[in-house]
Amino acid sequence: MGNKILQDLSIYWAMFHVIFLFVMLFRSRYTKKRTVILAILGMGVLMVLNGLGLVLFGFEAIGRAFLFTCTIPSFIFFYVLSVDKKFRFLLTFCLADTTCLWIMAVTNLLDYYLGGGQYVLMLVSRLIAFPLIEYCVYRFLRKPYLELQDAVDKGWGIFAGMTMIYYVLLVVVVQYPTNIVNRPDDMLVCVLVLVLMVFNYGTIFTALYRQLLLYRRQQSERLLQEQKYSLETQLENQQRIRRIKHDMKGYTVTLSGLLAAGKIDEATEYLKSIESMMDAYIGQFCVNPYINAVCSYYFQKFRELGAKVDYDIRVGEERLPYMELCQILSNGLENARDALQGLDGEDRKVSVQMKYNKEYLLIRIKNRCRKELHVEKGTVPHSEKGGKDHGFGLLTVQEAAKRLEGDMLCYTDQGQFILDVMVWIKGVQT
Repeated sequence: MGNKILQDLSIYWAMFHVIFLFVMLFRSRYTKKRTVILAILGMGVLMVLNGLGLVLFGFEAIGRAFLFTCTIPSFIFFYVLSVDKKFRFLLTFCLADTTCLWIMAVTNLLDYYLGGGQYVLMLVSRLIAFPLIEYCVYRFLRKPYLELQDAVDKGWGIFAGMTMIYYVLLVVVVQYPTNIVNRPDDMLVCVLVLVLMVFNYGTIFTALYRQLLLYRRQQSERLLQEQKYSLETQLENQQRIRRIKHDMKGYTVTLSGLLAAGKIDEATEYLKSIESMMDAYIGQFCVNPYINAVCSYYFQKFRELGAKVDYDIRVGEERLPYMELCQILSNGLENARDALQGLDGEDRKVSVQMKYNKEYLLIRIKNRCRKELHVEKGTVPHSEKGGKDHGFGLLTVQEAAKRLEGDMLCYTDQGQFILDVMVWIKGVQT
């Protein structure tokens, strides 16, 4: 009877930590508090039912039916809670389940061969092994894994397939037709499968880590590109200011002559024209210095192409997330510049609008494009940098918009490429 209690305790301990390990890696669509409450309620009921099954039918029967009594129901339950769907969720689920099943199989074998099958070693080893693996996951895996789920949209299928097949393989080897300790002839196969898992997951984690390094390098390159734009803008502004200082002597002479001749109205009109020219020359498109710097930089680039530029920037001195907004503007305007380079002079037109709608800031960049270019709403065109199509930087725009709890939409309409971005600006009252 005492041995039976130890066995049941070790199983309950393992079931609890399967859930705990999975929750550390998955991303819920609900708040943290609500997720914890739902997980306790849903999985608590499942654990009670499996506990009753252990009492009524025994360890062997529940072990063979574990896939149907616990794995599949918990998969459906957490799939409803998860913000990730399809292969990303499948990989996370199989990763947690297979890791815990591996620990259960190894501790079961250790207890059988080293502990005399009394379940004492099984319970003690599981009490140590599960918190240890969870510490390692939290310390080394959780943060980069969550970051990778945000960064990479494709390529999850092959890893999810590997973990799912391996999970089924492990269940079959350990539990069918009976527990592995009752099948000594299959022990070598079981040990080889358990060892293979270490190399299998090592391969998966290595590949995922390389993708994460690639993503971080791309992010670093994008940040350096934004800094380059900013520095070039500052340099060009300084050069314009020096030219204006040089020209001020001529303006002063003209103004002095008009005043000496008593032509007050003409002098006033001349001052207004100088002010208007200086604003356009320096690039005063809005009050926000960061957004203005990006607009000024690309205003000069479009003017070098002979393009017609129309800015309608309706933002003031309010505090804005300038890093993301500058990323959106600079990448969107860079796409527009690439597209205009392939057009005739009279077709080179671009417009930028920024305005508020309640707590959202709406950004629209619209430019002429090749008539044969066709982009459906909801799709992101592939980059052909060096060619004449859009695509370069649009993923950066999309990522920046998502960081601000917004979204991006791009499409073509009657020979124009339209990029619409909506982002949530906290604390803005309109």
